[in-house]
Amino acid sequence: MTSADQSFARLLHAISDPTRRKILQSLKVKGECSLGKETGLCARDLEERVRVSQPTISHHMGVLEKAGLIETQKVGQWRWYRRNETAIKGFARNLRATL
Repeated sequence: MTSADQSFARLLHAISDPTRRKILQSLKVKGECSLGKETGLCARDLEERVRVSQPTISHHMGVLEKAGLIETQKVGQWRWYRRNETAIKGFARNLRATL
């Protein structure tokens, strides 16, 4: 399997989980961050929206980050997450071309 195939498989795995899709949808909404950011959410915001525990959020965010679908930044004691729109659009184009 080529590295491009492995990356594509990682992306498919990342979006195959309903909780991760819900996280990506939550990150799409603008102006909802408790840190006052225009885009993105902190882990606490995601816990409330997705209704899962902090360790579960961390696990899912690790999968999404490894797939390149989100970007992470540490802000004080919180992690702040936002969608990687470039990667998501590239994945959608690749998926259309593959199917």
